[in-house]
Amino acid sequence: MLVEIPRTVATPAVPEITVEEAAAAARAVIRLFEKWGLSDAVAREILGGLAPRTYARWKAGDPGRIDRDLATRLSLLMGIHKGLRTLFTDPERGYAWVGKPNDVFGGRAPVEIMAQGDIFSLARVRSYLDAERGGW
Repeated sequence: MLVEIPRTVATPAVPEITVEEAAAAARAVIRLFEKWGLSDAVAREILGGLAPRTYARWKAGDPGRIDRDLATRLSLLMGIHKGLRTLFTDPERGYAWVGKPNDVFGGRAPVEIMAQGDIFSLARVRSYLDAERGGW
């Protein structure tokens, strides 16, 4: 006899990122960009073209309101970081990987792909790393 499994709701109980989660993610991404050795201009492009003053506030620890686009970018960046930490036992090699040319990206460095500014470029790098670590 078949028994139907109860379905779970598709929407999360907390539909938006909390202020605390946003601040933590912003701090983590700022530290990650430092480890990657990115200039402020490149970092701002990866975050969707943040204004210089807004990025300066982020670096000072005040991310302000994080909209859906920024939350998605932060999530993708954390996934990229996780993928690199899984693939490379030496964290420094993972940090360096983003700046090295890669045949998969047409000889361009992953950071160049991410700095194109669109969210799909971040997703492209994340998907590649997920596939490399067996995440698909």
